Amino acid sequence: MMQSLILALYPLLKGGFNLSFGQIGLITFTFQATASLLQPLVGLYTDRHPKPYSLMFGMCSTLVGLLLLATATTYPALLIAAAMVGTGSSIFHPESSRVARMASGGRLGMAQSVFQVGGNAGTALGPLLAALIVIPNGQGSVAWFALAALLAITLLWKVGQWYAHQQAQGALKARIRQGAAETGLSRGRVVGSVAVLLSLIFSKYFYLASLSSYFTFYLMEKFGLGAQSAQLHLFVFLFAVAAGTVIGGPLGDRIGRKRVIWFSILGVAPFTLILPHVGLTATTVLSFIIGLILASAFSAIIVYAQELLPGRVGLVAGLFFGFSFGMGAIGAALLGMLADLRGIEFVYQVCAFLPLLGLLTVFLPDLRKKAA
Repeated sequence: MMQSLILALYPLLKGGFNLSFGQIGLITFTFQATASLLQPLVGLYTDRHPKPYSLMFGMCSTLVGLLLLATATTYPALLIAAAMVGTGSSIFHPESSRVARMASGGRLGMAQSVFQVGGNAGTALGPLLAALIVIPNGQGSVAWFALAALLAITLLWKVGQWYAHQQAQGALKARIRQGAAETGLSRGRVVGSVAVLLSLIFSKYFYLASLSSYFTFYLMEKFGLGAQSAQLHLFVFLFAVAAGTVIGGPLGDRIGRKRVIWFSILGVAPFTLILPHVGLTATTVLSFIIGLILASAFSAIIVYAQELLPGRVGLVAGLFFGFSFGMGAIGAALLGMLADLRGIEFVYQVCAFLPLLGLLTVFLPDLRKKAA
């Protein structure tokens, strides 16, 4: 929720600081880049040296970034605030993914979905709360969300206690061994499969960057909506992303993760291709369908990758969460510059073809057959 406030504040910041689309993209790039570059390193380190209370410290960094965002008076201060929020995310995600797996009871996809739906639900609420609280009351009202950060720090301290207790009893190593079945694949096949998964993440998050960062501007320019109304339409899309996350993990547990990945990435292509050519009502409906289908892939991709690399839960989480944020960062920056050059509508005409990369799923091995 707190991270999504950055995106939800864009219309307010654009007017208040007289920013271009390129500068808006650079804010997203700063947040996403700090989140993405550190995460694999954090994950690699915590695989060897688990840190139960790192979750709490990650949230503290987000709190500092949030307070700076509320009080920033210059563009560089906005970038520093975005970097602090991104750093908090990079510390939080690898270990929190490990905690979700520890608590899964063997239903790995379900646990990953439940964990991620918290983030996606918060992301959906951000624009709604921004429309109701921040836009009417100004940038300084962002500071009220520090109360949520303080609550989260308290909760994560309790989670850290549970994690440390499990670690002391040796349950952590037992759970890691339990989920570390060998795939029987060669090193080259594993590396190739990870490369395919990262290509699918590129497709998914480049397209999501076009919607999360610029959908409000697209609606305002093409259909003449006000900033508050456009935020409500963005909420519809982000709510669909949260709902899709819930569906993807359990479905992968039931029918296989490769099938979910097929449907989620490639199956969304017809809807993205139609989106730039329809009216407001159809745009809202299509954005909901796109968010629902596209979001169902990520839980399946994360658990699939953890099965490819057994015993590397933190590294996989850090790599894939980090890469997804990195692609969102690069996508936001490049698409912002493209919008400045060719217009915001042209961005959606180009991005419509990205889901066709889902065809690469054909190169993924069926791990269910390997397990059998």
